[in-house]
Amino acid sequence: MSQTDYDRSEGQSEPPTRKVVGGYFLSLDGVAEAPDQFITAWDDEVDASGAALIANQDTVILGRRTYDEWVTFWPGSDIEPFASFINAVPKYVATSTPLEPAWAESQVIEGNVVELVRHLKSQPGGEIGVHGSISVARTLLGAGLLDELRLVIAPTVAAAGKRLLTDLSAMQLEVLRGTTSPSGYLLVDYRVLPPAAAA
Repeated sequence: MSQTDYDRSEGQSEPPTRKVVGGYFLSLDGVAEAPDQFITAWDDEVDASGAALIANQDTVILGRRTYDEWVTFWPGSDIEPFASFINAVPKYVATSTPLEPAWAESQVIEGNVVELVRHLKSQPGGEIGVHGSISVARTLLGAGLLDELRLVIAPTVAAAGKRLLTDLSAMQLEVLRGTTSPSGYLLVDYRVLPPAAAA
């Protein structure tokens, strides 16, 4: 996508803004890396939260490391509904190198991920999902482009690994929903308040 594609025509009416929603598993101490190391139980409420997360998404942003891990797993997976969703949804990947192996509906982000997401937010469509990539989520949070965080927080201290909410400026979140699943996982949805609303 060229720079011209990001520029809106003069006098063009503003379309509704799409939401960018990040969905992550976290340990109690904020680690998002390798969630299979601290997600040790599962239940119907956790399943339902995952289905709700992707229900309105029609576009996904991935980092390259997440792409490389997922392209070898999800095309052959029968874990539903995420397998059908992620295999079919258009996927934009933050990388400067070709996507090998190929994965259906995947394309390299040409240029800056922030510019691409600003462009996508101005287009008609459903929610834009951010999954897996910690660095992409941090970048979009820092740019004020990530509207909601939907988290599954495990009652586990991971003690090591990359944390989601580090190296960011101060920001305020508003709780939209919060509940505890039967397995003890905190299911919490946050709206990221813009600086004016947080002040």
